[in-house]
Amino acid sequence: MATIHLTKGGFENRIAKIEEMTNGWRFLGSRPALIDFYASWCGPCQRLAPIIDELAEEYDGKVDMYKVDVDAEEELARLFKVRSIPTLVYIPLDELPIVELGGKSKGELKAKLDALVAGR
Repeated sequence: MATIHLTKGGFENRIAKIEEMTNGWRFLGSRPALIDFYASWCGPCQRLAPIIDELAEEYDGKVDMYKVDVDAEEELARLFKVRSIPTLVYIPLDELPIVELGGKSKGELKAKLDALVAGR
């Protein structure tokens, strides 16, 4: 499955209802997810993009992969307090999201995704 570009509407259908987030986190997905907050003008984001796309294929059916353009979706970026990019948000099924700043190697990302799949 290819990486899915999220808008606010897509976020509310696939990740969480924004209005309900004040009452706590309730993930709507049926499998773990990764959200890549990026911008088209960001060099590190451009280097990370093909890695995320490769991993989307490798983890098809195990982890849903999303991208959010911070310039187009400022509200979503604010929700996760994105102040620098790339910012990666790992979403386990039954826990709070984990936010990490900066680009990662494919190996680092695979380790995190494997932990998500294993429920750790």
